[in-house]
Amino acid sequence: MHLDSARHKLFNRRTIMLGGGQFVLLSGLIGRMYYLQVIDAERYRTLAEENRINLRLLAPPRGRLFDRFGIPIAENRQNYQVLLISEDTPDIEATLDTINEILPLTPKDRRRIRRDVSRNRKFVPVTVRSNLNWNDVARIEVNAPDLPGIMIDVGQSRYYPYGVDIAHVLGYVGTVSQKELTKDPLLELPDFKIGKAGVEKVHDLELRGIGGNSQVEVNAFGRVIRELSRQEGLPGSEISLTIDMELQRMVNRRMGEESSAVVVMDAHSGEVLSMTSTPAYDPNAFNRGLSVDEWQALVKNPKYPLSNKAISGQYSPGSTFKMVVLMAALEKGVINPNSKIFCTGVTKLGNSEFHCWKKHGHGNLDAKGAITQSCDIYFYEIARRTGIDRIAAMANRFGLGQSNGFELPGERSGHIPTRKWKRKAMNAGWHEGETLISGIGQGYVLTTPLQLAVMTARMVNGGIAITPKITRRVAGSDDQPNPAPPPNLNIPAAHLSLVRQAMADVVNSAYGTAYSKRIMEPEFAMGGKTGTVQVRRITKAEREAGVKKNKDLPWKQRDHAIFVGFAPISAPKYVISVVVEHGGSGSSVAAPIARDILLEAQKRGSANMTKPHLVTSELTSDDSEEPSL
Repeated sequence: MHLDSARHKLFNRRTIMLGGGQFVLLSGLIGRMYYLQVIDAERYRTLAEENRINLRLLAPPRGRLFDRFGIPIAENRQNYQVLLISEDTPDIEATLDTINEILPLTPKDRRRIRRDVSRNRKFVPVTVRSNLNWNDVARIEVNAPDLPGIMIDVGQSRYYPYGVDIAHVLGYVGTVSQKELTKDPLLELPDFKIGKAGVEKVHDLELRGIGGNSQVEVNAFGRVIRELSRQEGLPGSEISLTIDMELQRMVNRRMGEESSAVVVMDAHSGEVLSMTSTPAYDPNAFNRGLSVDEWQALVKNPKYPLSNKAISGQYSPGSTFKMVVLMAALEKGVINPNSKIFCTGVTKLGNSEFHCWKKHGHGNLDAKGAITQSCDIYFYEIARRTGIDRIAAMANRFGLGQSNGFELPGERSGHIPTRKWKRKAMNAGWHEGETLISGIGQGYVLTTPLQLAVMTARMVNGGIAITPKITRRVAGSDDQPNPAPPPNLNIPAAHLSLVRQAMADVVNSAYGTAYSKRIMEPEFAMGGKTGTVQVRRITKAEREAGVKKNKDLPWKQRDHAIFVGFAPISAPKYVISVVVEHGGSGSSVAAPIARDILLEAQKRGSANMTKPHLVTSELTSDDSEEPSL
């Protein structure tokens, strides 16, 4: 009996303990359920809602670009795309074979499509082809029954209506690379493009705009069920440039297939009215994607179509540099405007001979006559008297040998040598013969076409140190303070007047090196300076045998043709620099190009605020060969 009682008590204790444990567990479960469903219900309701609703970023339209008269030069247009949804495609390879009969697909395209299909969920569309024209879209739609899982989508892509005519100014857009990713979420969108070169790169942030968003309902697998709301983004800012697009087109037609650079500027504001580098590339090709053959054709072209020669090409300025040398000599006082030097065609320094382009010399010349006839002997002598360091200081004041702070990326500074530079760079002393060569703009002297235009503007605008600019207005930034006026170079007015008159005589005097290339209408008359730059050393034997004309030499051995000019003579408004690589004589090649462009700019009124009547000058060419100057 005692044993049964003990067993009964033990059983009751165990029952109570088990029941107590169950009660504790049930209480904990009820408490947890109460916490989750009552106390923390709002949090989990929010999490569930977030799993159901996705917020997606929408790319805004890229800001448009305009020329100075409001002509669109970079805009957006509809981009028709062929998309493939793999879950609706029983046989992807068969579908791609069918598409290939309508829109040819390269092996690279097919590899990309297979890769994207394998990486994405089956219901996520994969791009097959972009930038389709309407005929392509129509063919796809007509064959839709034979293309399961294929659909047409419409987006936006960048479009440059003037293509190669303004490629180096505008640049192009491209896909964001890994190193270009920042905290901006727009950059993570699959099809988002950013500026890669030119104005597109410089003003990329203003052109991007502000992204919109779309709220969509999705199921547990991430499939979109429906769109709940949409808020469109703000388009990027619209930007007006200083370029006159019609003048730009005319310059490109005039240059043709030459390897060249031309810059046309407003002499007083520094606004670039035209900037051309030929040959160029089609920026639209970068937007749609270059083929391997297209890319190889660009990079292997000996005329470097990808390079903006107007700001990155560095050339000896030749005789166009003589005006700077004259300014330095006048400022130092080693000559005055009436000082004369006799040119016999050759001068000696030690055992070396330095020749003038005119074999038998020019005779007795003053400063004005030396510029007009481009006498080398005169400038050898005044460079020797002035010294390289004073010449370099004057060149720097006129914008040579240094960056002018231009907006476009890729501007190079050129080079103006000094004694200090040579000692540091070459650990060698400066030789007087190098000063003579620098006096005619060769040797170590290098400039860019943009710098030559800036130099010319500062010479004819009264010695005002204008800087070049290409952006005229960014929408929404009108409240920005006006920049400080450019400084004065403090060049004596008499010196500037002398050089300007000499440049006028270069073109309009019968003794001038560009007389036959003058503008015949007096109200549009131009002044300027020719330059011809040797790209190889002429030996004594060649000189004695008679140097071959440029047209008889291989292209790479021909001289560079250069011209700087301004118009009209009475009140200079426009300045120009022309560089034709291996073009030959500056007087016979570069001068007539500048003439045609300056005449067109004046007739159009390219620097005016309102759009002028379109005038297209008859383009001419001159085949006559004149002395290289």
